Amino acid sequence: MINKISDGEYLCWLGLGANMGDPEKNLAAALLRLDASSDVDLLNVSPLYRTPPWGKTDQDWFYNCCASLKTRASPEKLLQICLEIELEMKRVRLERWGPRNIDIDILAIEDSRGQPILSDKPQLTLPHPRMTQRGFVLKPLSDIAPNQIIGGQRVATWLDHVDVEGIEMVRSSGHWWQQP
Repeated sequence: MINKISDGEYLCWLGLGANMGDPEKNLAAALLRLDASSDVDLLNVSPLYRTPPWGKTDQDWFYNCCASLKTRASPEKLLQICLEIELEMKRVRLERWGPRNIDIDILAIEDSRGQPILSDKPQLTLPHPRMTQRGFVLKPLSDIAPNQIIGGQRVATWLDHVDVEGIEMVRSSGHWWQQP
């Protein structure tokens, strides 16, 4: 999908995950909140995947997806929108890589000229520093942006070099989140 953006807009990719409560419902609710934001125009959502836990493996499996969007909000404002959605959904941060009812990560952002936005601020590192190591991110991202360049390589190329064992598609349609 080719995404046209205008001057002053950004093209963004998000990774979403959950493994507490009803993860599929939580992810759909987060996407609906993003779509309802006046600052966000949701463009595309990947299929939904069930994935083994990463980092901290003694927990329930996750459900993961990725989304692309355009926005006039700055990267910092987009982060604020994502964190506000997590807060509205009662996200609790108890331990790194631990269980969560919702997680929304900004993976990458580019400006209207197609130039990547780079950031190494403590609150926002772009592109996401570990995304190229994570099959649960790259698999759904590859569904919606296989040719997107991250760190000098296509998403599909990064995907060829990560572990995707156990990752299974749960919903193939990119519209799964809109269904009641």
